[in-house]
Amino acid sequence: RPGLALCAGCGGRIQDPFLLRVSPDLEWHVACLKCAECGQPLDETCTCFLRDGKAYCKRDYSRLFGIKCAQCRAAFSSSDLVMRARDHVYHLECFRCAACGRQLLPGDQFCLRERDLL
Repeated sequence: RPGLALCAGCGGRIQDPFLLRVSPDLEWHVACLKCAECGQPLDETCTCFLRDGKAYCKRDYSRLFGIKCAQCRAAFSSSDLVMRARDHVYHLECFRCAACGRQLLPGDQFCLRERDLL
């Protein structure tokens, strides 16, 4: 469909012989598909993530929109083991009693008061 598509990045008509289709309704000039945060070109060698019509590289998407540890506020990597308490998620090393600092292990009883594990 070259010539008919409008680029989601610059808004111009795509006349190029190649275009990048990121989702069923968003098409880009090859040169326009860049991370909205850091400007890294996003091509067939990069994973592209969309949010609100903007494209992001994996690192920036995770940093901006990924689930973060309720204690340290750092993002999780795909290899991290996590603990959950209600709708909060923690790194294993961050899952500690707020009063004494003891690490809580799977099977330990605890309560969640406000944002504090006890």
